Amino acid sequence: MSKKSVTNRNFKRIAKADRVSSYRKNLKTDIKDRSLSLEERFDKSQKLSSLSRDSSLVRQRNRDSFTGRPRGYYRYFGLDRITLRLLARAGQIPGLRPSSW
Repeated sequence: MSKKSVTNRNFKRIAKADRVSSYRKNLKTDIKDRSLSLEERFDKSQKLSSLSRDSSLVRQRNRDSFTGRPRGYYRYFGLDRITLRLLARAGQIPGLRPSSW
């Protein structure tokens, strides 16, 4: 079980990135647009850099939905390797069973 503060911090990052994603995307496309003047593109890049760092998608961490463990994460299931094995052994994941059966 990871610390509650760490998982809450990650949830805050996800929420902040969701709020700012369209604005951030528009700024990035404007920065790459060669038809704009250099000053306008520089202004857009300044606005992008002034945004919170936690609003970037790169700052998010994939975590297990039950325990919050960040390592050994399987995207398909949304679980880490330990929780996945326990749930598969208990037969709680449809279509998945241990290799020993």
